[in-house]
Amino acid sequence: MKILYVTSEANPYAASGGLGDVLGALPITVAEDNPDAEVEVIMPLYGSMKPEHRAMLTKVKDITFKYSWRDSGASIYKIQNGKVAYYFIENHYYFDRKTLYGEYDDAERFAFFSLAVVEFMIQTGNIPDILHANDWQSALTVVYLKTKFSSVSSLSKIRTVYTIHNIEYQGKFDLAILGDVFALDGYSNVVEYNGCINLMKGAISVSDYITTVSPNYAFELHHDFFAFGLADVINHASAKMKGVINGIDYKYFSPEQGGDIYFSYGKADVKEGKKKNKLAFQKEVGLSENADIPLVVMITRLATAKGIDLVARIIDELLREDIQFVILGTGEAEYEEMFRALEKKYTNVRALIKFDRVISKKMYASADIFVMPSRSEPCGLAQMIACSYGTVPVVRAVGGLYDSIKPYGSDDANGFTFDNYNAHELLFTVKRAIDLYKDKKEWDALVMKAKSSDFSWGVSAKKYMNIYNKLLEW
Repeated sequence: MKILYVTSEANPYAASGGLGDVLGALPITVAEDNPDAEVEVIMPLYGSMKPEHRAMLTKVKDITFKYSWRDSGASIYKIQNGKVAYYFIENHYYFDRKTLYGEYDDAERFAFFSLAVVEFMIQTGNIPDILHANDWQSALTVVYLKTKFSSVSSLSKIRTVYTIHNIEYQGKFDLAILGDVFALDGYSNVVEYNGCINLMKGAISVSDYITTVSPNYAFELHHDFFAFGLADVINHASAKMKGVINGIDYKYFSPEQGGDIYFSYGKADVKEGKKKNKLAFQKEVGLSENADIPLVVMITRLATAKGIDLVARIIDELLREDIQFVILGTGEAEYEEMFRALEKKYTNVRALIKFDRVISKKMYASADIFVMPSRSEPCGLAQMIACSYGTVPVVRAVGGLYDSIKPYGSDDANGFTFDNYNAHELLFTVKRAIDLYKDKKEWDALVMKAKSSDFSWGVSAKKYMNIYNKLLEW
């Protein structure tokens, strides 16, 4: 079986968030666990690629093709990463930039990318059995296969899987650019929804199978509150849809292996290891060095969708507790300024307004309590990473947070949860965690349960392979 993952990002070559983490880990796990599978990934070649990775590129082929009314083309490069072949589509005009997204011409950039993926398959003869596309940026690969390239015999047996990582971002554009930008004249019925182009809707409609990144998120998407206008489309596609929870890369997020944290540690010495890391982190950020005070952290995008509005309502009341509080992240200006102001107001607060993977690992290793009060959360990786480092998560039971974190008091408890999107429900739950922290025997047992949680990719990769095999039986 040959599997081609189509993505706009994948670690370690380009990543801006969870999508990059997933596509950096899932293909490798599938390849390692299934020796007979031929696994490939294809993505754009961005200008931001690190020099050490760029030096590993080998050229495969130059391709030319018609993109709407344009004569266009791309160069194809490859990096062999273990058992996985990573292909890169180079076009300086579209991708030789420092940022992955947020450009004025993103619609055109990723339409070109999707078309180039299809042309790559045709012109190299590298035809997969399964094409697995992800989010709106690669949604058009599925749409193109099922519409304008549907009569190409070499592509006719490809089975398609489309994964919704976050339905909030759907790829919505004006219908006026259907032909010039998307080269889809005559196929408006596939991508049109509510008076505009909706690329995610198109991929959901025509894909052979749909997945989301957690079972609970798959359930939630049938409801308008979570589906951002696509509930009707989801309900219509429900027979071919399944939620498969993401995993995390334990080679990267591993206190046992160290990697960016102050002191490595494992299950046998988690208590002492976290204590040493906490003291080192407190010293680095200028907090009082005290191993016994609860260190509460958040690592998040500063946005309402992540529950920051709830935190804003109760933060002063929370800080009356004998705790230290550190937040890492960037986002909406009002929240950035709020946390900067809190840092000036309180001696036990640090606001690290930046994106920094190294500091985030230090925080996971040092913290006692990790807070994640999301309004919606398709899967979430941060709560799983926290568990890997023996940091107890406090989460809202929504999306993948519901699937991965079981509340204190239950048989499989590995954290604390609250149900309603309510500021004081968040506050009371964090306070419960702080109170339990004082009971060292109970707290140490919960830390060990969190540390023992298994969020490895192996189980999820097996579920994806079951989907691929079933599709090939059609």
